Amino acid sequence: MIVAGGIYGEHCIFPDWRQVFGSGGRAAAAVSRWGANVTLHGYCPENRLEDVQATMAAFNVDIVPTISPEPIDFHYFHPLSNPEIAPPPANLVRQSSIHVNGQLILRFGMMEGDAVIEATTAVYDPQSGLSPEGFKANGSTAERLAIVLNEAELRLMTGISKIEEAARELLATEKAELLVLKAGTRGAIIWTQEGASEPIPAYRSERVFKIGSGDVFSAAFAWFWGHEGHDPIKAADLASRSVAWYCNTRHLPLPEMEELATMKPLKTDLGLGKIYLAGPFFDIGQRWVIEEALVCLKMLGAEVFSPLHEVGFGDPAAVAKEDLKGLEECDAVLAIINGGDPGTLFEIGYARDRGIPVVALAEDVHERDLTMIVGSGCEIAPDITSAIYRAVWASIR
Repeated sequence: MIVAGGIYGEHCIFPDWRQVFGSGGRAAAAVSRWGANVTLHGYCPENRLEDVQATMAAFNVDIVPTISPEPIDFHYFHPLSNPEIAPPPANLVRQSSIHVNGQLILRFGMMEGDAVIEATTAVYDPQSGLSPEGFKANGSTAERLAIVLNEAELRLMTGISKIEEAARELLATEKAELLVLKAGTRGAIIWTQEGASEPIPAYRSERVFKIGSGDVFSAAFAWFWGHEGHDPIKAADLASRSVAWYCNTRHLPLPEMEELATMKPLKTDLGLGKIYLAGPFFDIGQRWVIEEALVCLKMLGAEVFSPLHEVGFGDPAAVAKEDLKGLEECDAVLAIINGGDPGTLFEIGYARDRGIPVVALAEDVHERDLTMIVGSGCEIAPDITSAIYRAVWASIR
């Protein structure tokens, strides 16, 4: 299997993560356990080449680098935050295209150039939330083509807002055999000329590390569909399982099939409920966490009741009444318990007394202080991304 894709630095503050992977490097490493002869084609600056070669050698991946002028790095505060890219994309000088021929090629969109491929079987992931290009736009060809992308990329590529119309348009324009539409917490859907499949579920993980999860999905799908010959639904299901395993462990390569079989699916036939966002907001640090959690929850499609935004400050009796009324109407609670705010702890107890599930973000909380929270059936999450996803899952109704 050949992978053509970006090789970029990745830096995250919470949790700490410093690697040189990018979409191409991660995808190649992901499938390296399952078979020999994985080759990576991508741009790489001279001053990073030795490091990249050593990393890929550890995964038994052959690398065919095209030397580029400067390294590209993605900087994240946490895995759901928008990364800062250095140098800024507008300052990048477009490089000459990479040309790749092969039986099975996974091609990603890249920032500093592109790969023109000629393949028997191709999987294409445009990897752009700004201006994704079509597979054929640069002259790439494939006898069999699957396109893997998310809803935003599909709308941008077609200019059509309705998903069904956009999927049919892209299938026709690209002459693709199928589209794999990634839908986050709702899993994925396969589109063919005959229409859409039943949803392929997302799978649960205790921790959620999102950086590169889309790369893992595309890599696993390309392997199972293009190399192993599984039908698209089974290949997408195995890819979804692979993502959950990676998000939970942050490890590569992906495991053997027996371990993927242990993943627990999330229900796809139910909607997301309303989440009560509990936590202190009395200084700038506390306020930042609440604002960031609110943005991320909404980004994942959840409806949120935030006492700060829905009720605010005022007479204690009036505020408490409105806050608790909002809590009673919610399906799950995301509680920020860093610092042990009394109001948040009261809300946790109130929710549990009424059987409402609670996910508590506890980044720096002593184990002895979690006794009542754990003992009353709350879930404890060690980082903000995991807490947000687990609260969304807990709200499914």
